[in-house]
Amino acid sequence: MQKVFNHKNGQYLNIQDRQIYFETIGYKSKSVLVMLHGGFGNIEELNPIAKYLSEYFYIIGIDSAGHGKSTLGKENLTYKKIEEDISEILNHLNIKNFNILGFSDGAVVALRLAYNDNFNIDKLVAIGTSWCVNDIIDSEEMLKDMDVNSAKEIFSDSYNFYQVNNPEANFEFFVKQILNMWLDKTSRGQPNEDVCKIKASTLLIRGDNDFLSSLESYVQLQKNIENSSILNIPFSEHIVFAEQPQIVEIALKEFLLKN
Repeated sequence: MQKVFNHKNGQYLNIQDRQIYFETIGYKSKSVLVMLHGGFGNIEELNPIAKYLSEYFYIIGIDSAGHGKSTLGKENLTYKKIEEDISEILNHLNIKNFNILGFSDGAVVALRLAYNDNFNIDKLVAIGTSWCVNDIIDSEEMLKDMDVNSAKEIFSDSYNFYQVNNPEANFEFFVKQILNMWLDKTSRGQPNEDVCKIKASTLLIRGDNDFLSSLESYVQLQKNIENSSILNIPFSEHIVFAEQPQIVEIALKEFLLKN
């Protein structure tokens, strides 16, 4: 049984002019858990979590458009586009009922999917997420300062993987597309007030020193999702599951495995 993602045993689904790579791990007889990675990343960044959750779930990991081994295509990259690609893969696999865990950009997409009427999501985990236009405004100046060179430095591991493995590698264009997605204030971007439609039991996880998502924003998000809880973890920043792995593991097992 494969316990972690390796970018060797997956497959592609052709969606319009792009190829989206996905991989399955764990036990097929178990409940489905969809895992969505963050911006500039790929499914392997979620292996610190996948290595123990694969014992309990049939996990589907998906490289978002332009990320990892997935191609970007000609359309602008948006959270809505990624959501639509995930939906296409789930429909292709004939999966309507599942749990979902998203990190950062993947969490934004998970929130969007959670009020999609085409699916029945039991439990939702959002780690290091943003959710509304105010989150964009709070980080707008910082994001506008990013360029291809700073992105190579900040996301060096992901950049190196991308250069070797992406079938249509064009990092400069990719950076522009991601920055446009992050700064998108239209309905194709953050879910905003639509999070009120989420019915899934929800766990919101945040590192206490995460400069990309404020505690105040999380509290407001929690108020907007009827059945939700916040875990704010001290001594950690954005990639909280790597910085405080034991706390995150305990919380995820308690949340995802209990009835």
